[in-house]
Amino acid sequence: MAHFPVNHPARPFYRVLSGLIGLYILVFGVWGVFETWGDGLFGRDGSTALGLRTNLAFSLVSVVFGAVLIVGASRRDNLGHYMNLTAGVVFLVTGILMMAVLQTSANFLNFSMSTVVVSMLFGLILLATGLYDKVGPPEHAEEERRRRYHPVAEGPNS
Repeated sequence: MAHFPVNHPARPFYRVLSGLIGLYILVFGVWGVFETWGDGLFGRDGSTALGLRTNLAFSLVSVVFGAVLIVGASRRDNLGHYMNLTAGVVFLVTGILMMAVLQTSANFLNFSMSTVVVSMLFGLILLATGLYDKVGPPEHAEEERRRRYHPVAEGPNS
């Protein structure tokens, strides 16, 4: 897509940011697995990890998702770009869906409102990092820089 910035100067910062989110999710998941080990897979008791409610299923998913985000942040090609865009959408959709079923028996991941807020925040940050970490050849980046910083050429009738 032509409207995504290519080789943005802040790309390393965004990559570190998505890596830190992945690390937090991985630590949250590992901690949650230790806290909920022996409980039911979709238990709805008061188990927490790093201040967020969790159950064994949510913790296991978090371990996998955190590891995937760290791998995506460590890649120097566009795979990380697409992974961050996808992860951002997944976090936002999951937050909205879990908020819709928060006080029902369909809350199978044991979300609380604070978990919804964190999911939405992580989704927005990952979506933003995905918008600015696209990698391209230097020619594309130079063409974009030229288009951004130089005025539009006058037409022949001007």
